[in-house]
Amino acid sequence: MTADAGGVAPAGASPHWLSTLLYVPLLLAAGWLLARPLTLLAPPLRPDQVDLAGLVVTLLLLLATLPWRIRRCWGHRHPWRQLGLAVPSTLAISSGLRGLAVAVLLLLLLTAGLLLSGQARWLGPVDGAVAANGLVLGLGVGFAEELLFRGWLWGELQLGGGGRRALLLQALIFALVHPWFRAPGLLALALLGGLALLGLALANERRLGAGSLWGAIGLHGGLVGGWFVVQHGLVAIAPQAPGWWVGPGSGDVNPIGGLSGLIALAALVIAQRTALARARRPSTGACNASSSGARP
Repeated sequence: MTADAGGVAPAGASPHWLSTLLYVPLLLAAGWLLARPLTLLAPPLRPDQVDLAGLVVTLLLLLATLPWRIRRCWGHRHPWRQLGLAVPSTLAISSGLRGLAVAVLLLLLLTAGLLLSGQARWLGPVDGAVAANGLVLGLGVGFAEELLFRGWLWGELQLGGGGRRALLLQALIFALVHPWFRAPGLLALALLGGLALLGLALANERRLGAGSLWGAIGLHGGLVGGWFVVQHGLVAIAPQAPGWWVGPGSGDVNPIGGLSGLIALAALVIAQRTALARARRPSTGACNASSSGARP
């Protein structure tokens, strides 16, 4: 780990590739097994409820074991700081709000595009239950996935090799582990590409936030929770809307697999790269802030 990561690891501090490969699957298996006794309750929980409980247990196991792993394998004495969570409160708030603002802007553009093209009709206002579900979904998915991918995984990949390669690899792995293959035909490949672009955008958001993970959490959580509210409360997407434009999914459309979402994410990544390049120029006075977030 180099100085632009926000800290320097001792020479030779690098996790073995096999432990990196097995770490999360073992946590998932442990979470699944620990949740199985819930099936014995009377009345028993539904299978999806038991699976959700298993994911919660897995997250708790991740939070419990990550500090030990980072101290041992990364050689870093302040694991939560290295993951981008234990940052100054002003940085956490500013980066988190920035990520959330970007998410809101993207959702506004996508929603306006759907309404203006006649692919959706306005329903609003939002039901309180839908808003609450969107908030919980956004917070849960945003925090858990960013801690895992832009926190732990990106750091592990950087310890094993170059920064640019790690940036691309974390985005590719992030895309591959999602169920993109369930979409039909070419829409599956479009969704895979959209997920990879999202992985790049989330990593760039952390870099723009001087290494703070809260910007990526705000962007990711805002997109997931916000789109849930849009789709299940604010608008009704027309059944005949073309999947190549709005994204795959029947009754639960994923916009990042459609051309509109791909264009929006590509524009975001380009804008982020421009901002990062500008911040690196000494004349801007922001070179140090940007470089300290260039790596997690």
